[in-house]
Amino acid sequence: TGSAFHYSLPFPSLPFPSIPFHSILFYSILFYFPPVQSAILTHEHVVFFCFLHRVKSWADSFGEDLYYIVTKYSGSLLLQKKYKDVEPNLKIKEVDGLELVKLFSKEMARMLYRKVEAVERLVEAAEDADVYHEYNSSLQFDYYNAVLINEKDEKGNYVSLGNEFILEPNEHFNNLPVNTTSSNIQLPTNVYNKDPDIVNGIYMSEALDAVFVENFERDPTLTWQYFGSTTGFFRLYPGIKWIPDENGVLSFDCRNRGWYIQAATSPKDIMIVIDISGSMKGLRLTIAKHTVVTILDTLGENDFVNIIAYNDYVHYIELCFKGILVQADRDNREHFKQLVHELQAKGVGKVNKALTESFKILREFRDAGQGGLCNQAIMLLTDGAMEDYEYVFEKFNWPDRKVRVFTYLIGREVSFAQNVKWIACNNKGKKKCL
Repeated sequence: TGSAFHYSLPFPSLPFPSIPFHSILFYSILFYFPPVQSAILTHEHVVFFCFLHRVKSWADSFGEDLYYIVTKYSGSLLLQKKYKDVEPNLKIKEVDGLELVKLFSKEMARMLYRKVEAVERLVEAAEDADVYHEYNSSLQFDYYNAVLINEKDEKGNYVSLGNEFILEPNEHFNNLPVNTTSSNIQLPTNVYNKDPDIVNGIYMSEALDAVFVENFERDPTLTWQYFGSTTGFFRLYPGIKWIPDENGVLSFDCRNRGWYIQAATSPKDIMIVIDISGSMKGLRLTIAKHTVVTILDTLGENDFVNIIAYNDYVHYIELCFKGILVQADRDNREHFKQLVHELQAKGVGKVNKALTESFKILREFRDAGQGGLCNQAIMLLTDGAMEDYEYVFEKFNWPDRKVRVFTYLIGREVSFAQNVKWIACNNKGKKKCL
């Protein structure tokens, strides 16, 4: 048998004085064929060693080919030659590792500080421009639209908002054609490019152009600088030609980007509470699930979240997250979305238990100095609140109201609308009907 072969022929008995790389490979090949080993034991030793010699020649050939390929493509011989050429000028110098780390740290701090200064100059310029700008609903202003620049009509004239905009390849921007003297404007397809709010915002933000250029001159390591507006326009420096997708649609909206959401909103701790009682079956639960997914999409990595579902009992949709808040990073959000889609409606809704659990978690994290350390909120999705829940707010949230409660009424039950509205209005929140 194969096992008998291993014990009757240990490695030292093989007729090779040393075990180089190709021999180790040879042993591996030998032990890889148990059926062949069994056959060998039934033949004369001469046949056996002939077979060993053949396998050894295979290993030698393979090893030589491998050495040739590695030597050819790794550049090891060239590297050795380079070192030999400069060897007389090389010196071994002892380096203090701690001092080296401190030096790197100082250099990185200076580099990051230059970036911070660039952003602060832009913030100051934007605030000043906004203060001194007077809104004009009839303002006419031709700006450089990133999609329309350099576009001409059938008569050879530049189209509206598409004047000549010089673009030159720039190695610092991966050889992309750019204009380092000016920024231009991108708008998504669903935003009208001559809307008064858009035109006024673009006109006001023209003051940033000079700061963009100044920042780049002060720190040539800077790459893209941009300004995103609440109205939807995106000012980008250096200016580029923006290409729509194959359907001619510009889906990019700066307001949906992570950097915009994080800058526009403060870190927050969120408890999402979803009603899965029997009355939520069908379309109502489908709407609730979609709403939860939408809420999750608004969260960023600076936020913390958990989701509980309730009927007769309180259920953590992820048991591993019981009693805690987790960072709303992409992986956790996607995991929550998958679990939300698996929820099923049954039983009787007991909202006071779910609210109590939510307030306890938020209070524990706040007292421990964990989570976002800023805003806290409960998102309640239900088709109605019938029981006595006022004492929960009296115990956990009043009078300071440190936790805001936002309610989402699923369905059009008029009898429950007032209750859900009361919960939101008395806890610094808002009510929304779905």
